Amino acid sequence: MRLLYSLAIQFYYIAILIASLFNKKAKLWVSGRKNLFQDLQLKIQGKSQIIWVHCASLGEFEQGRPFMENIKKVHPEATILLTFFSPSGYLVKKNDPVADIICYLPIDSLQNVIRFVKMVNPTMVVFVKYEYWYNYIWYLNQKKIPFYYISAIFREKQYFFKWYGGWFVKQLKQCAHFFVQDDVSLQLLHKLQINQVTRTGDTRFDRVYQIATKPYDLDLIQQFKSNHQLMVAGSTWDPDEKIIKRFFDAHQKTFKLIIAPHEIGKNRIQSIKDLFIDYHVVTYTELENQDISGFQILILDTMGMLSKIYKYADYGYIGGAFGAGLHNILEAAVFGIPLFFGPKYQKFKEARDLVALEGAFSIQNEDELIQKITNMELLQDEYDKTCAICKTFVSRNIGAVDLICNHITKQLNS
Repeated sequence: MRLLYSLAIQFYYIAILIASLFNKKAKLWVSGRKNLFQDLQLKIQGKSQIIWVHCASLGEFEQGRPFMENIKKVHPEATILLTFFSPSGYLVKKNDPVADIICYLPIDSLQNVIRFVKMVNPTMVVFVKYEYWYNYIWYLNQKKIPFYYISAIFREKQYFFKWYGGWFVKQLKQCAHFFVQDDVSLQLLHKLQINQVTRTGDTRFDRVYQIATKPYDLDLIQQFKSNHQLMVAGSTWDPDEKIIKRFFDAHQKTFKLIIAPHEIGKNRIQSIKDLFIDYHVVTYTELENQDISGFQILILDTMGMLSKIYKYADYGYIGGAFGAGLHNILEAAVFGIPLFFGPKYQKFKEARDLVALEGAFSIQNEDELIQKITNMELLQDEYDKTCAICKTFVSRNIGAVDLICNHITKQLNS
């Protein structure tokens, strides 16, 4: 089976090479890995006690960040190597000070794996949430290097839990410890006779709480909001923006709107401007020497601000759930605001939980969004109740990082 898997990895690599000829993201994926080993060799010289943390992309980085910060406090002598699989994570965080070395993860061919692991020689490895690369796991086990999964979440539909998944389960059983988000994940692993499992929750709760409790002021955002209600629409795609447009048509007199699209290329920004052509629209990078209070809509065409801007929102709309899947809702929920998103949210535990608690609302169309917010604007008690649900939900779920680090640092100290 490992041979078939390795062949599949090679075909996958060839497919990306072909896609890179016409797809920008695939091109970045390929070009970013050129000279990877040569560059890493220079960066790693003289480093010791390397803790290798792997994140698929930006979302997993936010889950892994509080863990890395905690480890650095307890073991400042350790070297943190951070790897990414996706360009959308690497390009944004390639210079982040949380890690000592940051690079792409070489593709999971056995040749790459042996070369990478021998070069790095990590003390331990931490995979954030998922990324089950067979050859990496197999070789780490061969070298007796402990590896962990943090903020892991499992679903019954994953192939580990099918009749044909047993060949991979043998490798998962070698994991030093799984720190999972929920009881479902814990029970699924127990069914596989994997018992080195602890339910700690999701480290993203710790991360968003950390952001929300850190004092900061964004004067430009406050000036833009002025005395209006503010809707912040984060990580949006075209279907989300069309729904937001209809909402804003109905509430333009009392609301202002901030849109942070998931992608910020020139064409995407221009398409949003065209959609809202009847309104006074400005992008964040156009703000210099302008009276921002006169604009109705602000488009964030920069990265890294959204999680802080939710502080000023009265309502939050989270994009993605009319397409491939919902984006991060916790960075908005921590500020205690009602949340709205599309119908494709079932894969995200925090979204399911908040919908059940009625702190967040899944909508099918613009009419549902307009009706729900209109009712909340008329009924202050309903609005206040929803806000409290979101804030309490986050505060009750923090603490995963301490539980994980207490366990892992014992291994480092032993």
